[in-house]
Amino acid sequence: MARKVFIAATGMNSGKTTTSLSLMHMAKKKYERVGFIKPIGPKPVQFEGLIADKDAVVMARYFGLVNDLHLMSPFVLQQGDTKRIMDGIIKKSDIAQKMLDAIAELDAKNDFLIIEGAGHTGVGTLLGCNNARIARETNATVLMVTGGGLGNVVDSAQTNLALFQKEGAKVSAILVNKIIAEKRDQTLRYLQKAFVDEDIQVIGGFNYHPILANPTLRRIATVLDTKIRATEEQEQRIVHKVQIGAASAQRVVELLEPSTLIIVNRSRDELLVTLSNLYQLEEYRHKIAGIIIPGVGEISHITQKIINSSGIPYIRAELTSSHVFEIIRDDVSKLTAEDTHKIRLITDLAEKRFDFEAIDALLD
Repeated sequence: MARKVFIAATGMNSGKTTTSLSLMHMAKKKYERVGFIKPIGPKPVQFEGLIADKDAVVMARYFGLVNDLHLMSPFVLQQGDTKRIMDGIIKKSDIAQKMLDAIAELDAKNDFLIIEGAGHTGVGTLLGCNNARIARETNATVLMVTGGGLGNVVDSAQTNLALFQKEGAKVSAILVNKIIAEKRDQTLRYLQKAFVDEDIQVIGGFNYHPILANPTLRRIATVLDTKIRATEEQEQRIVHKVQIGAASAQRVVELLEPSTLIIVNRSRDELLVTLSNLYQLEEYRHKIAGIIIPGVGEISHITQKIINSSGIPYIRAELTSSHVFEIIRDDVSKLTAEDTHKIRLITDLAEKRFDFEAIDALLD
């Protein structure tokens, strides 16, 4: 039997996968066999002929668990499944049994098992097996991940705690992510007071950090559904700021901050040439992450040659500048298995911020 922790959350994008990845990294230093499962997979992808949840694929590939991927993602919700479940074509009991069987098999073959929930606590209710029920059925210790703040954390946590209590599952701790660094001690102290009557421990997670919050160039190319001209190293670069290059070339350069991605219209030859040339200078390379050139028209021949010879990463997108900016702004950065640099940064930060022994002690 494995020591089992269920990673719940107050909602999407609170840091469940980042938390799971950090726990996997740290648990493997203490335990010989560490496993992962995402019982409900809301984000299907295809990997080596298998349909699995995207987060499970990331964990399987990064930690060398590909042989267990069929267990790590036992049920993936695909288009039309909701109606098929409601029409009785897919039986709820079969879904639940498939998930519980996979957990039982991983439980038997591992020393430490991370079970990652999907979305908020109620996700999976329509399937007959929501997050709270899975935690109860598997007798896993529940760690609830939240975003930062004070009032927001308390309100959202209490809403989700109600369903765990209804299902008879015990939430042992709340892990707070996206904490403002200078308010970390104060935030954790007041949150501990807020949950003292609940007998719930409050544990500090990650501070708010651009490394965690911002996308890589590869991620931006993916959400724009287009290709990127860049090396593997350049694709891994994390973008901290997106700037629309609407001002004069001199003003755009003055506004550059570290790791800026600039959206430049194809007709702005002067600006495209300036950025390409500056990218070759050491003092500017850390500021320029790359350029996005929107629209469908051709770039002038000489400008294209300068861009290519400079080595600056660039993306062509058949969209307007404003649409490109909106898509990037509205996207929440997600990890992929190829984001190895970012994953290593996360695990390095976890070494400094996560008290694994405190989390592990909850499982005793």
